[in-house]
Amino acid sequence: MNTDFIEKRALLRAPIARVWRAISDSREFGAWFRMELEGDFREGARVRGRVTYPGYEHLTGELVIQRIQPPTYLSYRWHPHAVDPQRDYSQEPMTLVEFELKEVPGGTELTLRESGFDALSAQAGRGLEALRMNSEGWDAQLENVSRHVTSG
Repeated sequence: MNTDFIEKRALLRAPIARVWRAISDSREFGAWFRMELEGDFREGARVRGRVTYPGYEHLTGELVIQRIQPPTYLSYRWHPHAVDPQRDYSQEPMTLVEFELKEVPGGTELTLRESGFDALSAQAGRGLEALRMNSEGWDAQLENVSRHVTSG
């Protein structure tokens, strides 16, 4: 079992331009990801927001946008599975989340990769739990983005 990264693929039945907008526009991203984000996605930006996912509305999060290569690649860093509002995660290693898009027959292939869990385990002792929870979470998020890009 790999303990350092998650990798998932999904075929989204939408043109690459539509999927790109859903992952690269902070308002659209927030709509399917269930976060009210403040600010635009641009390289180097720290985009903060409140979680709107039921049961987690008391949480806030921050994405640090790393790289944007329209219309095929976007990456950001964040503190994964940061669900304890009493804990300060700011000194822990962040994982890297990467979205890669590829035009394929029938739509767009989205490859999602989140890496850096081993460093989180080594420093904070919570990498395996974050890996497990985020792996499940990304399954749900890929369904969310698929619905979002095909709903019109």
